[in-house]
Amino acid sequence: MKAISENKPIVVYEEIFPSDTNPYGTAFGGKILSLMDRAAGLAASRYAHCHFVTASLDSIRFVGPVRQGDIAQVTAKVIYTSSRTCGVKVTVESSNKLDWKTKQCCQGLLFMVAIGPDGRPVTVPAFEPCTEEEKREFQHASAVHRKMLGKRY
Repeated sequence: MKAISENKPIVVYEEIFPSDTNPYGTAFGGKILSLMDRAAGLAASRYAHCHFVTASLDSIRFVGPVRQGDIAQVTAKVIYTSSRTCGVKVTVESSNKLDWKTKQCCQGLLFMVAIGPDGRPVTVPAFEPCTEEEKREFQHASAVHRKMLGKRY
C-alpha cells in the first residue's frame, strides 16, 4: 500500500437537526462522536488507501456545544501510525449559517485499524512527522497508543 503524497485533513460538514439534539437544544454527544468516527475513518482511508475500522477513542474532550441549526465542521488528520493502526486527531467546531464564525466544540484522538478484504488487519504506510508540531502530536499519540495496548483485556 502506498500513502498519498500529502497528508491533507478531511473536513466533514453536517447541519444539526432537532432529532440530533437533547432537550437543551444541543447535539447529543453520541452524534458528535459518530461524526468524529466517520471523519477519522475517511482520513485514515485517504492516507493509507484501504478500509479501516475503529479500534479506540481516546482523549475526547468536549469544550462547547453544537446547537440545533448549527453546522458541525469536523476536521480529521492522521498524526501517527503503527504497523496496522492510524492515529487520527479530530476536531469539531460549530458555526451558525448567518456569520459562519467557528467555535471549538470538541477534540479527540481516534485509533483506526486497517483491514483487508478478509476482514483481517493489514499493514499501513509509516507516517513520518516533519514539523515540530507533527513530532509533538506523533509522540503524544504514540504514548496514548502504547498505554491503550497495555490495558487490553
